[in-house]
Amino acid sequence: MSTITLEDTSANAIASALVRARRNAGSPAMGMVMTLVVVVPEKDAEEAMKAAGSAAREHPSRILAVVVGSGRGSSRIDAEIRSGTGTPGELALIRLSGAVTGHAESVVLPLLLPDSPVVVWWPTDAPADPAADPIGRLAKRRITDAAQVPRGRQQAMLTQCSSYVDGNTDLAWTRITRWRALLAAALDQAPGRVTRIEITGERISPSADLLGAWLADRLKAPVERTVSDGPGITCVRLVTRTGEIAITRGDGVHATLTVPGQPDRPVALPRRDVPDLLSEELRRLDPDDIYAATAKRLHRMAGSTARKAAATKGTARKTTAKKAPASTKAAAGRTAKKAARKS
Repeated sequence: MSTITLEDTSANAIASALVRARRNAGSPAMGMVMTLVVVVPEKDAEEAMKAAGSAAREHPSRILAVVVGSGRGSSRIDAEIRSGTGTPGELALIRLSGAVTGHAESVVLPLLLPDSPVVVWWPTDAPADPAADPIGRLAKRRITDAAQVPRGRQQAMLTQCSSYVDGNTDLAWTRITRWRALLAAALDQAPGRVTRIEITGERISPSADLLGAWLADRLKAPVERTVSDGPGITCVRLVTRTGEIAITRGDGVHATLTVPGQPDRPVALPRRDVPDLLSEELRRLDPDDIYAATAKRLHRMAGSTARKAAATKGTARKTTAKKAPASTKAAAGRTAKKAARKS
């Protein structure tokens, strides 16, 4: 693999270096199908680029990894153009610092492939509203990953659900593709109304929350969320009048499928890595209607839970307030009696 290093450069110089790297690789036209923009912190940049490069083997892309640094100091753009063996498509690592960090889209825009879709991926922290983000506005698809947020993963998922627009998705949703396929197949084998849903998984698992919301939206049944040590989702139970449909996975790799009237069956259900998840998302560039409905349902479920908690807290406060005067009067009465005895 060869690397072209550009220091204190410009978007035009980066574009020229990409063309030069393509010619040096002996392929003037590389048949790239999209531009994948990866907005990532410096500490996660190399890992994200490896994941994007792996996904690009299935979807040849121009990969622009954008590291937005400190906004202090003078504007500066540094870049590394990587090409050659082991590098599918075109790959550029772009570091921004100074005032230009507030206009990152102006650097990215001239580097987009003409007449091809743009996908933006935030591997860790993502904006609260990806579609309104300056770089996000350039894209047809916007991919976030609430499970990789350093803090507040549950709230990060709810934030993405509340700001959903067509074209948004989260890898927490992609992680449950195989769970959804197995559950749908099991329901086909044991038709009947589901009366209760139980999801067991790690205390904070965006994927478990989404799976519960998807099942609630499709089956119109109440969901009970219980906690386990993981990894990830460990059990899903669908209670029907004819028995329980269950998928149990304790080791993150092997699962057991239980269907009423049939023997238990072992199934492979390994946890998937990020390149695999990213490749799946890049296969479709149209809006995901099922995810849209699930995101809205999870947002409503979280709002309902918050309202119930607030109502319970308010009732407790009122009860305490009502009890307080009575206890005060009783204490005053005891004090008066003591004073009368002494006199």
